[in-house]
Amino acid sequence: MKSKQIHDPPILFVGIDWADQFHVAALLVVQQNSPTEQRTPTESFQQEPAAIADWVASLKERFPQHRILIALEQSRGPLIAGLAGFAELELYPINPRQLASYRDALFPSRSKNDLDDAQLLARFLKEHQQHLRAWQPDDARTRQIAELTELRRKLVEQRKCAVLQLKSLLKGSFPLLLTLSRRELHNTLTLDLLRRWPQLRQLKRVRPVTLRKFLAEHGIKNADQQTEFIDAVRSATPLTTDDALVAPQALYAQALAEQLRALNIAISQFDERLQQLTVAHPDHDLFRSLPGAGDALVPRLIAAFGSDRQRYQNAEEVQCYSGIAPITKQSGQSKHVNKRLACPKFLRQTFHEFADHARKWSRWSKAFYKMKRAAGMKHNAAIRALAYKWIRILFRIWKTREPYCEQRYLAQLTKKNSPLTKFLPTGKNL
Repeated sequence: MKSKQIHDPPILFVGIDWADQFHVAALLVVQQNSPTEQRTPTESFQQEPAAIADWVASLKERFPQHRILIALEQSRGPLIAGLAGFAELELYPINPRQLASYRDALFPSRSKNDLDDAQLLARFLKEHQQHLRAWQPDDARTRQIAELTELRRKLVEQRKCAVLQLKSLLKGSFPLLLTLSRRELHNTLTLDLLRRWPQLRQLKRVRPVTLRKFLAEHGIKNADQQTEFIDAVRSATPLTTDDALVAPQALYAQALAEQLRALNIAISQFDERLQQLTVAHPDHDLFRSLPGAGDALVPRLIAAFGSDRQRYQNAEEVQCYSGIAPITKQSGQSKHVNKRLACPKFLRQTFHEFADHARKWSRWSKAFYKMKRAAGMKHNAAIRALAYKWIRILFRIWKTREPYCEQRYLAQLTKKNSPLTKFLPTGKNL
């Protein structure tokens, strides 16, 4: 009796050049253990849920026995979100720089069009699949934390822009407010004051008792501080009394104040939701054990590593992918070490900000930063070097699920007679 032979299923390699409304797809059919391949005509589909579902259904109908591997130039966005719902698809996000280098190697003229890019993606996936890793989404809670942290940062950046606009405007129309606002311009006192009295001449007409009540409602209850505020208003001289300038600028200041008020509310809502999700996350206590990791950084670190413990095989992968690891270029006697630019900027920023916070709470981090600065490194370079070192520790605790212990790490430094111990703060410098 003849034994049955097990044949590997054929593979359908798909390259998708995505766009805002229509996506171009190139299909390449390959039989396993066979040098032959079949290229089908390029096709397109719309960026709509029904259109994506119909296209995937047509693939399964035309290639029922095939593994379907799809290469596309993004790791997030509406297209990959639409395709992620189909478990039978294996998605391979390709870095745009990888495709650009591949294109330049085959077409030195640097000609480019959507059809060629789709075909190049399919062929790139076929030829280099062994060096690529299929996209594996994190669990739902981790993905929501990741999305919330990035969107929250965008809201914070919008608030910074609005604050700068308001500051620039007040320098000409209401400079006194910049002096009186000892805190950030987006604080409630400043925004409420602009809502009620957007012009200096309006504020100067307000009765002292009304101003005292207003200040008390906003946390300034000390009588001397209230008097100081009122005296400053009474003695202030406007930069200009030209109503053609003052009135429009007052309206604009109120508009910016309303934007800032809405952004403050939105950021607070994001913080509340992030707090709920982060506390319930299984890695919360793990990252909370880190020095300097507070309410803002813990969810960002959770999102940075994700829930898939097989995503990174070693700390070096995290260092390179995040852009913290530098790039070394060497040719003959020439050697240059440069900052890595091709990386997820928000991820790099996460590790950079964590390292900067950690050096204020961790003895060895403070010593490491001091050592690098003494060696001539500038601030940002020293922080990146510290982040590079921290990623090894972060990777270790993420893999082992064992919380960080500062004392244990310090004991290891002393045991190994690390040169870092000479810079460790002591006594009052702790």
